[in-house]
Amino acid sequence: MAIQWFPGHMNKARNEIKEIMPQMDVIIEVLDARIPYSSENPMVATLREGKPVIKILNKADLADPKMTQTWKDYFEQENGVKAIAFGNDKAAEVHRINELCKKLVPHKVGADKQIKAMIMGIPNVGKSTLINVLAGRIVAKTGNEPAVTKAQQRIKLEDGIMLYDTPGMLWPKVENENSGYRLGATGAIRDTALEYEEVASYTAEYLLRAYPELLKARYKIDELPENDWEFVEMAGKKRGCIRGGNQIDTYKMSEILINELRDGIIGRITMETPAMREEEEVMVAGLRAAAEAKKAAKEEEKKQRRARARKNRR
Repeated sequence: MAIQWFPGHMNKARNEIKEIMPQMDVIIEVLDARIPYSSENPMVATLREGKPVIKILNKADLADPKMTQTWKDYFEQENGVKAIAFGNDKAAEVHRINELCKKLVPHKVGADKQIKAMIMGIPNVGKSTLINVLAGRIVAKTGNEPAVTKAQQRIKLEDGIMLYDTPGMLWPKVENENSGYRLGATGAIRDTALEYEEVASYTAEYLLRAYPELLKARYKIDELPENDWEFVEMAGKKRGCIRGGNQIDTYKMSEILINELRDGIIGRITMETPAMREEEEVMVAGLRAAAEAKKAAKEEEKKQRRARARKNRR
């Protein structure tokens, strides 16, 4: 499922970020701990110009704790990157962000100095809530739908840190089909841009493989089917999702599955691993190379047609 959802304010935000990035000392990137790879905006890596980064695995209370630790270790293999996880109790842990900022840019620590930190993240990863906890007051509008923040703002924090907030920003095209489904499943894009049944089918297929016991417990199914759509129908029957003609309402069951995943009702789930990230990046690179080769071949064909047309006119 290729996602192209890039409202005008996101394009404006990208241009503004590019303009002020040279002034920044450290980047704080908020990720969804359930999809650390798919919620990582590739434009951040392009825009940050090698500046140190704190990757915050937010919503860790909804994610598989073992996988969260695996992702933290994976990210910190990269030079200049620190990773920390936050769940519901952010207030008790939020001081760690200030401490990491100072450790990453020690030359900017002092009575007459100021650390400029930019906080970034895709829509609906909980960035605004985190900012409010950091600031100790309500300075950012929050909501359970994507793209709530639409303008930049500066927030003065303790320890001489100036925080630059930016709107939640997807990239223009999500090339990785798998990431598109995961972004849809976790609510990073508006539901109006989704095919619920497609997303539920993808989600069920992954959960059957990675978290079968959680599915059994939640949907009271002793013997799970192998097929994702068979599961949706079986669970729909269990939940009484029946429409006219005694047919199972798969759309309604799809909504239930996605909403219960988002709310953590099924259990603590992480929908991707570092190994999956590396495999999928190779796949995407191959698809991109094939698309570029196809485009080049078409351009060459046009060039030859024009050359033949000129020759025939002589």
